[in-house]
Amino acid sequence: MSRKYFGTDGVRGRVGEYPITPQFVMHLGYAAGKVLARVDHAQGERSSVLIGKDTRISGYMLESALEAGLIAAGIDVYLAGPIPTPAVAYLTRALRLQAGVVISASHNPFEDNGIKFFSGNGMKLPDEVELAIEAELDNPMQTNPSDSLGKAKRIDDAVGRYIEFCKSTFPAEMNLRGLKIVVDSAHGATYHIARHVFHELGADVIAIGAQPDGRNINDGYGATAPDNLRKAVVEHKAHIGLALDGDGDRLVMVDAEGKLYDGDQLLYIIAKHRHALGKMQGGVAGTLMTNLAFEHAMQKLGIPFARAKVGDRYVMELLQQKGWLLGGENSGHIICLDKHSTGDGIVSALQVLHALRMKQQSLAQAAHDLVMYPQVLINVRVTGKAAELLERPAVIAVTAEAEQALSGRGRVLLRPSGTEPLLRVMVEGEDGVQVKQWADRIAAVVKDAAK
Repeated sequence: MSRKYFGTDGVRGRVGEYPITPQFVMHLGYAAGKVLARVDHAQGERSSVLIGKDTRISGYMLESALEAGLIAAGIDVYLAGPIPTPAVAYLTRALRLQAGVVISASHNPFEDNGIKFFSGNGMKLPDEVELAIEAELDNPMQTNPSDSLGKAKRIDDAVGRYIEFCKSTFPAEMNLRGLKIVVDSAHGATYHIARHVFHELGADVIAIGAQPDGRNINDGYGATAPDNLRKAVVEHKAHIGLALDGDGDRLVMVDAEGKLYDGDQLLYIIAKHRHALGKMQGGVAGTLMTNLAFEHAMQKLGIPFARAKVGDRYVMELLQQKGWLLGGENSGHIICLDKHSTGDGIVSALQVLHALRMKQQSLAQAAHDLVMYPQVLINVRVTGKAAELLERPAVIAVTAEAEQALSGRGRVLLRPSGTEPLLRVMVEGEDGVQVKQWADRIAAVVKDAAK
């Protein structure tokens, strides 16, 4: 059954445009409340839900709408204020609540916003629950009688609880003294959290991207715009820099020279470290976009590797299917299931720092033996369904020709965009010139086929 509202990461869109309107979000809260209440009333319990948000100005409006809808359905609401997405997952689990709700559009600009849910175990809602909420949305709102309405309570210590949780994922016998770190919070949900985590572990912290005004989230700062981080690391002569995205679940890092390290490289450092300690516990899950050099590096280490569809939701599904603990995306989503139930930028950074401190290495030294293959991505705009182009004989033929020419030293991926009328042509391999030539040639064939 296809979803009408929920995508791979909740309900998302431009604020003020359907479905990100106060009317719809209130109805969404009510529908979610009714579905949760059916489950918990059957167990003789009253449902409680946590709401957290990032720093977008629209969060105030959407928080009030969600709160009203949930209370109308008889659900008690805990308000945590601005906190990262992984903090909502943690607190939902720690407080033994039935669900957690995050108001965020992650790395998108402030004009966008979204609603995503976590179940009581701190993981994304199961498909059947999302579908049940969508079915409930087809029914009109009918506010509960006054004696069975929910209540609202603010959690004053949410930030402190989460800071202590993050610190607990770093070895108690280890510290970060002597390390100068630049921390970029993207003017987002970690602005009042990330710097304190690293400072309390002993680091000298320079905070940037930590002055949110409701409109500057992800604007020139954070994991998707790391240039200011690179400059700050060099300017302050820091040992390392890290950037999170607006909701705190994505991470990139920078070494002392200002060189950027993406999710594949950071995941490699964590995996190699765990393997050396004999604590790998299974393999590593990547995505269709994971660099081929990473796959070859896992083979060299003898670590099983598998690819999921693009999206941290699919990485999580693959980890659960295989019983593995470690996975991630090159965009910076890294999942360490022995540390947290979801991807967490701060926790992931601490896992990298654990490896560096234990081996007394710099970021550059820890990643030097992973030489990333050149990767060229061309977005071809199309009319109609991009997926249909994958069946065109000319596209099939040129793709096969490219794969044969790369002969195990590279790969080709053609992927329709899930949000735009685009077919993404990606070619990567050891020879950068060859990769560029094949990417251009395949893109040209796709353009001809799309006419």
